[in-house]
Amino acid sequence: MMRELTVYNTLSRKKEAFKPVTPGQVKMYVCGITPYNHSHMGNARPFVTWDVIKRYLKHLGYAVTHIQNFTDVDDKIINAANGEEVSWDTIANRYIASYFEVMDKLHIQRADKYPRVSEHMDDIIAMISKLIENGHAYELDGDVYYRVQSFEHYGELSHRSLDDMMAGARIEVDDRKENPMDFALWKAAKPSEPSWDSPWGKGRPGWHIECSAMSLKYLGEPFDFHGGGSDLIFPHHENEIAQTEACCNHGPMVNYWVHNGFITIDSEKMSKSLNNFFLVKDVLEHYSPDALRYFLISNHYRSPLDFSDERLTEMTRSLERLGTAIDNTLWLLEQPSGGKSELSAALLADAQRTMEDFETAMCDDFNTALASAAMFELAKKVNIYTSEVSTNGVPADSAVLSEVKRIFKTMTDILGVLEDRWNGTAGKADDKDYAALMDVILELRQECRAQKQYALADAIRDKLSDLGITIEDSPQGARWKK
Repeated sequence: MMRELTVYNTLSRKKEAFKPVTPGQVKMYVCGITPYNHSHMGNARPFVTWDVIKRYLKHLGYAVTHIQNFTDVDDKIINAANGEEVSWDTIANRYIASYFEVMDKLHIQRADKYPRVSEHMDDIIAMISKLIENGHAYELDGDVYYRVQSFEHYGELSHRSLDDMMAGARIEVDDRKENPMDFALWKAAKPSEPSWDSPWGKGRPGWHIECSAMSLKYLGEPFDFHGGGSDLIFPHHENEIAQTEACCNHGPMVNYWVHNGFITIDSEKMSKSLNNFFLVKDVLEHYSPDALRYFLISNHYRSPLDFSDERLTEMTRSLERLGTAIDNTLWLLEQPSGGKSELSAALLADAQRTMEDFETAMCDDFNTALASAAMFELAKKVNIYTSEVSTNGVPADSAVLSEVKRIFKTMTDILGVLEDRWNGTAGKADDKDYAALMDVILELRQECRAQKQYALADAIRDKLSDLGITIEDSPQGARWKK
């Protein structure tokens, strides 16, 4: 039986019990990137967030269909292409490839499909034609605009009236429009821009229509989750609702709107427009993918998250504590089993309790911060048990330890961290000669310790630390990691 899951819905501004459109299935659409540059940290947060959400939904037993678009036709892409004197699709393909390179490193599971604007012109044109036909859009000299006053629910997602939105929005001045808030569905072709044939002449889509057309094509209406950063609530997601529900003549298009908070630097939103962003590929030159991923889920997804080297260093240390507990779990499973004991029974009870706490946190609007606390509590219990076995001679209980491993690994798998630690490949260099050299160094250092040449052993450790290699001594022997 599935646990009850509650989700904060941006539309209602409250937590709601999750009820899937189709029992046992979840359909979700996540707004993807505009590929005109390498992905920055602010881009990465929603994708890590939704990866954890997807992993947890699968854990609960749901079959998940995940769609995430690429906006590969856009002003920013065209400007970048013109600046480099290359084609627009050269720019888009370059940065889509870059996106996958860094997101794969962050262990983000691939979506079921990544539709592109350029591949769905027929769907977009058909949707615009229907909106014109039913009175929700109008054509002006090759441009097509959505008539916002024709949709009575406009503004409900962002919880603002049309007058308020007009006062606060940056509106493209066009005296031809019926209302200043009317937004473009189709833009007439301009020189040096890509264009496609349409009933209104050559042109290309406006920004918002793509997600309406593609979500409707692949998920239907309604579907369960629509996600993205909170900066997309208005105008993008507000306009999606207006387009899709007006086209289909009913709503809702989505049952749960879920938005993550910003990544900030000194409390200011990270963005390319403010030039205060850090590229994911650059951050990964200094910190591990696990540390970066764990940083991105260290706060509740709806809360702001302030970026700093101190925080990433803290995440690295926290994960190393977890890694030590994983190493201990694997070492314990290699020991001769001595059967049940009071200590092993207590460890099993602790593991089951922490898993209950973990699931309770995740079922409360995917609270990864509290879920992580439960995971660390289990790690602490494992380390205490390891000390009893290695130091005090308490017999290991393989049956209990197998279940503890299953629970512990379930937690780390849902959060998407430390997979290599479970596989025994953490800290191993790709170059086998490099790894062999480190084995020799560790052997020599151990010989120094055996001969009580501790100063020399410490000097070896310190010199390696200067090179970015950490040596850890444990009851199971010395380990190294980069």
